[in-house]
Amino acid sequence: MAIFVVLWGVLALVVAIYRNLLGIHEGALHISGVAASLGDHELRQLKREDKIERWGEPLTVVVFLYGLFLASVYLYEIS
Repeated sequence: MAIFVVLWGVLALVVAIYRNLLGIHEGALHISGVAASLGDHELRQLKREDKIERWGEPLTVVVFLYGLFLASVYLYEIS
């Protein structure tokens, strides 16, 4: 069971770092103003981040559900 906990920890760490890195870039783009004032580079970057972010939310849900599953297996084993 320890390998599954380690796997869950690594997955959670990857998701946390991933979402943190996207958050750094997101703030810089939104502070700069409305979409009309953004340059071509910023618009391409924003579209790229939107494509990547589609995976961020499902991965967060997977990490949460996997953690709940591990907790339930652990509680079942100790009872």
